[in-house]
Amino acid sequence: MNQRILDEKKVLVETIADKFKNASSSVLVEYRGLSVAEVTELRRALRKENVEFKVYKNSMVERAAQSLGYEELQKDLVGPNAIAFSTDATAPCRILAKFSKDHPKLILKAGVVEGKVVDAETIAELSKLPNKEGMLSMLLGCLQSPVRSFACAVKAVAEAKEGTKVSE
Repeated sequence: MNQRILDEKKVLVETIADKFKNASSSVLVEYRGLSVAEVTELRRALRKENVEFKVYKNSMVERAAQSLGYEELQKDLVGPNAIAFSTDATAPCRILAKFSKDHPKLILKAGVVEGKVVDAETIAELSKLPNKEGMLSMLLGCLQSPVRSFACAVKAVAEAKEGTKVSE
Protein backbone atom coordinates (compact mmCIF):
# COMPACT_ATOMS: atom_id res chain seq x y z
CA MET A 1 0.00 0.00 0.00
CA ASN A 2 1.18 3.51 -0.75
CA GLN A 3 2.94 5.25 2.17
CA ARG A 4 0.82 8.38 1.65
CA ILE A 5 -2.38 6.37 2.11
CA LEU A 6 -1.01 4.71 5.24
CA ASP A 7 -0.11 8.11 6.68
CA GLU A 8 -3.61 9.43 5.92
CA LYS A 9 -5.14 6.44 7.68
CA LYS A 10 -2.90 6.96 10.72
CA VAL A 11 -3.97 10.59 10.90
CA LEU A 12 -7.64 9.55 10.63
CA VAL A 13 -7.23 6.98 13.44
CA GLU A 14 -5.59 9.63 15.62
CA THR A 15 -8.42 12.07 14.83
CA ILE A 16 -11.05 9.52 15.84
CA ALA A 17 -9.10 8.68 19.02
CA ASP A 18 -8.94 12.41 19.88
CA LYS A 19 -12.70 12.72 19.38
CA PHE A 20 -13.25 9.81 21.79
CA LYS A 21 -10.84 11.36 24.34
CA ASN A 22 -12.31 14.86 24.18
CA ALA A 23 -15.96 13.80 24.27
CA SER A 24 -17.82 13.22 27.53
CA SER A 25 -19.96 10.75 25.63
CA SER A 26 -19.79 8.99 22.29
CA VAL A 27 -22.68 6.87 21.05
CA LEU A 28 -22.37 4.25 18.31
CA VAL A 29 -25.52 3.69 16.22
CA GLU A 30 -26.48 1.68 13.17
CA TYR A 31 -28.35 3.76 10.62
CA ARG A 32 -29.12 1.09 8.00
CA GLY A 33 -32.49 1.69 6.36
CA LEU A 34 -32.82 5.38 7.21
CA SER A 35 -33.58 7.67 4.30
CA VAL A 36 -31.43 10.68 3.49
CA ALA A 37 -34.21 12.94 4.79
CA GLU A 38 -34.31 11.05 8.10
CA VAL A 39 -30.54 11.23 8.53
CA THR A 40 -30.67 14.95 7.74
CA GLU A 41 -33.39 15.42 10.36
CA LEU A 42 -31.26 13.51 12.88
CA ARG A 43 -28.17 15.57 12.08
CA ARG A 44 -30.15 18.80 12.60
CA ALA A 45 -31.44 17.64 15.98
CA LEU A 46 -27.92 16.67 17.05
CA ARG A 47 -26.38 19.90 15.75
CA LYS A 48 -28.82 21.98 17.84
CA GLU A 49 -27.17 20.55 20.97
CA ASN A 50 -23.59 20.70 19.65
CA VAL A 51 -23.32 16.97 19.01
CA GLU A 52 -21.06 15.91 16.17
CA PHE A 53 -22.38 12.99 14.08
CA LYS A 54 -19.80 11.22 11.91
CA VAL A 55 -19.57 8.13 9.74
CA TYR A 56 -16.18 6.38 9.68
CA LYS A 57 -14.97 3.07 8.36
CA ASN A 58 -15.38 0.44 11.07
CA SER A 59 -11.73 -0.61 10.76
CA MET A 60 -10.58 2.96 11.52
CA VAL A 61 -12.88 3.22 14.55
CA GLU A 62 -11.70 -0.19 15.71
CA ARG A 63 -8.05 0.89 15.61
CA ALA A 64 -8.83 4.13 17.45
CA ALA A 65 -10.84 2.25 20.08
CA GLN A 66 -8.01 -0.26 20.58
CA SER A 67 -5.50 2.54 21.07
CA LEU A 68 -7.65 3.89 23.91
CA GLY A 69 -8.45 0.54 25.53
CA TYR A 70 -12.06 0.35 24.33
CA GLU A 71 -11.81 -3.16 22.91
CA GLU A 72 -15.41 -3.90 23.97
CA LEU A 73 -16.61 -1.73 21.07
CA GLN A 74 -15.23 -4.18 18.49
CA LYS A 75 -18.21 -6.53 18.67
CA ASP A 76 -20.55 -3.66 17.74
CA LEU A 77 -18.50 -2.40 14.79
CA VAL A 78 -20.44 -4.37 12.21
CA GLY A 79 -22.58 -2.86 9.48
CA PRO A 80 -23.11 0.79 8.60
CA ASN A 81 -22.36 2.71 11.79
CA ALA A 82 -22.13 6.34 12.83
CA ILE A 83 -20.83 7.90 16.01
CA ALA A 84 -22.21 10.90 17.89
CA PHE A 85 -19.58 12.81 19.91
CA SER A 86 -20.45 15.40 22.55
CA THR A 87 -18.99 17.23 25.52
CA ASP A 88 -22.41 16.84 27.21
CA ALA A 89 -22.65 13.35 28.70
CA THR A 90 -26.40 12.96 28.12
CA ALA A 91 -27.16 14.94 24.94
CA PRO A 92 -26.33 12.30 22.31
CA CYS A 93 -27.98 9.56 24.38
CA ARG A 94 -31.15 11.61 24.79
CA ILE A 95 -31.42 12.75 21.16
CA LEU A 96 -30.58 9.38 19.61
CA ALA A 97 -32.89 7.43 21.93
CA LYS A 98 -35.77 9.81 21.20
CA PHE A 99 -35.11 9.59 17.45
CA SER A 100 -34.91 5.78 17.55
CA LYS A 101 -38.38 5.61 19.13
CA ASP A 102 -39.85 7.36 16.09
CA HIS A 103 -37.47 5.67 13.63
CA PRO A 104 -36.90 2.04 14.72
CA LYS A 105 -34.32 1.51 11.97
CA LEU A 106 -31.86 3.58 14.01
CA ILE A 107 -30.31 1.12 16.44
CA LEU A 108 -28.40 2.17 19.54
CA LYS A 109 -25.44 -0.19 19.85
CA ALA A 110 -22.90 0.99 22.42
CA GLY A 111 -21.00 4.00 23.57
CA VAL A 112 -18.26 5.51 25.66
CA VAL A 113 -19.40 7.72 28.54
CA GLU A 114 -16.79 9.46 30.67
CA GLY A 115 -14.11 7.02 29.45
CA LYS A 116 -16.15 3.89 30.13
CA VAL A 117 -17.63 1.60 27.47
CA VAL A 118 -21.39 1.16 27.97
CA ASP A 119 -24.06 -0.93 26.29
CA ALA A 120 -27.33 0.09 24.62
CA GLU A 121 -29.33 -0.36 27.85
CA THR A 122 -27.08 2.09 29.70
CA ILE A 123 -27.43 4.57 26.86
CA ALA A 124 -31.22 4.22 27.11
CA GLU A 125 -31.02 4.90 30.86
CA LEU A 126 -28.79 7.94 30.33
CA SER A 127 -31.27 9.26 27.77
CA LYS A 128 -33.80 9.73 30.58
CA LEU A 129 -31.55 12.24 32.35
CA PRO A 130 -31.91 15.96 31.62
CA ASN A 131 -29.10 17.96 30.03
CA LYS A 132 -26.55 19.90 32.08
CA GLU A 133 -28.74 23.01 32.38
CA GLY A 134 -31.69 20.88 33.50
CA MET A 135 -29.59 19.16 36.15
CA LEU A 136 -28.27 22.50 37.42
CA SER A 137 -31.80 23.90 37.68
CA MET A 138 -32.89 20.79 39.59
CA LEU A 139 -29.95 21.25 41.97
CA LEU A 140 -30.78 24.92 42.41
CA GLY A 141 -34.39 24.00 43.17
CA CYS A 142 -33.21 21.54 45.83
CA LEU A 143 -30.96 24.16 47.38
CA GLN A 144 -33.69 26.83 47.35
CA SER A 145 -36.36 24.63 48.88
CA PRO A 146 -35.09 24.69 52.51
CA VAL A 147 -34.51 28.45 52.35
CA ARG A 148 -37.99 29.01 50.95
CA SER A 149 -39.53 26.78 53.62
CA PHE A 150 -37.66 28.63 56.36
CA ALA A 151 -38.77 32.00 54.98
CA CYS A 152 -42.40 30.84 54.88
CA ALA A 153 -42.16 29.59 58.47
CA VAL A 154 -40.68 32.91 59.65
CA LYS A 155 -43.40 34.82 57.81
CA ALA A 156 -46.12 32.63 59.33
CA VAL A 157 -44.71 33.17 62.83
CA ALA A 158 -44.51 36.93 62.22
CA GLU A 159 -48.09 37.04 60.96
CA ALA A 160 -49.27 34.99 63.91
CA LYS A 161 -47.58 37.37 66.38
CA GLU A 162 -49.09 40.38 64.60
CA GLY A 163 -52.51 38.76 64.79
CA THR A 164 -52.21 38.16 68.54
CA LYS A 165 -51.12 41.75 69.22
CA VAL A 166 -54.04 43.24 67.29
CA SER A 167 -56.62 41.10 69.09
CA GLU A 168 -55.32 42.04 72.58
